[in-house]
Amino acid sequence: MELIIQLIAGAIGGNAAGAMLKDKSLGTLGNSLAGVLGGGIGGQIIGMLTSAAGTGSLDISSILQSVVSGGAGGGVLMVIVGIVKKAMAK
Repeated sequence: MELIIQLIAGAIGGNAAGAMLKDKSLGTLGNSLAGVLGGGIGGQIIGMLTSAAGTGSLDISSILQSVVSGGAGGGVLMVIVGIVKKAMAK
């Protein structure tokens, strides 16, 4: 269940980052795809580093951790992909 939350938060984070950084935006679909991938990866990495990982419970702290880590991971990966895409277009 945490992974699903991270993927959804990643898509939202990717689209939010794309809306804030228009020059790095990949379009709605691209932002969403990069966000989902980044949300899953970022959420899992941050989950492994925190003590709430592996408890298996869906308490409010683990849900918030999944939302924040997924959103941040999605936003970060979308920006990285946007920078690489822009650099390759030159």
